[in-house]
Amino acid sequence: MSVTDQTSVSQVKVCVVYHSPYGHTAKVAQHIVQGAEKAGAEVHLMAVSEVDWDVLDQSDILVMGCPTYMGSLTSALKQFMEQSSKRWLARSWQGKIAAGFTNGGGLSGDKLAVLQQINLFAMQHGMLWSGLPFMPTGRSPHDINRMSSFLGLMTQSDNASVEVTPPEGDLETAVKFGAYLVGLKQNSA
Repeated sequence: MSVTDQTSVSQVKVCVVYHSPYGHTAKVAQHIVQGAEKAGAEVHLMAVSEVDWDVLDQSDILVMGCPTYMGSLTSALKQFMEQSSKRWLARSWQGKIAAGFTNGGGLSGDKLAVLQQINLFAMQHGMLWSGLPFMPTGRSPHDINRMSSFLGLMTQSDNASVEVTPPEGDLETAVKFGAYLVGLKQNSA
């Protein structure tokens, strides 16, 4: 690619939208942001209580996440989804890359159900879903994709403070996921 071609390519815009009542899911979201920024993207991080619809509309990639509560997503993320109905009707987000993440206290806790709900929401909008492409490297807290998730990012927080959990491997998986998503968009341009 020539220098002229490189300047004509616009910077990938990523928006990470999350709900995090105790801070663990926000910590995961921040690590996704780190990875996307390292890959050269312009990144916006926003809690569902502070949604900027214009920023969402202008983003190339929407990454959505929340804790897993009782085998489901949180009511706050569900409310965000419902508030997007005008965009659904107008097909405003059609063709954008979408991805999901969830965090929970248990190793399972039915995290897959949350990712499926976020996936279905993205499909309703006509978005292009990206899963987590990384092979699991083991089951210890230091390993990448230790939950063996492929539909999206799953992380686990022990019943401990946000300063010590989620573990290092889960956070590193989040960084890699953010960078991967930006690479998808860059490679499709």
